[in-house]
Amino acid sequence: MSDFENLSGNDKELQEFLMIEKQKAQVNAQIHEFNEICWEKCIGKPSTKLDHATETCLSNCVDRFIDTSLLITQRFAQMLQKRGGGDL
Repeated sequence: MSDFENLSGNDKELQEFLMIEKQKAQVNAQIHEFNEICWEKCIGKPSTKLDHATETCLSNCVDRFIDTSLLITQRFAQMLQKRGGGDL
């Protein structure tokens, strides 16, 4: 059951706004998680500039994190479809 199913049909615009805001919050949470994980992994000591190795590490870390997130999301979608819950 969706968080927004209890709203009446007249509140379609509100439903869309709430869904967009929820998606924005999820993206912000994901970015925050990238920052925490990749900072711990790649940043040895803070300095005024990123050296090439640190920049590469951060880029690879975020890329792998995105790849993993997409893989997990796709896997859950496949599981839902197999169970007959195709309408997300």
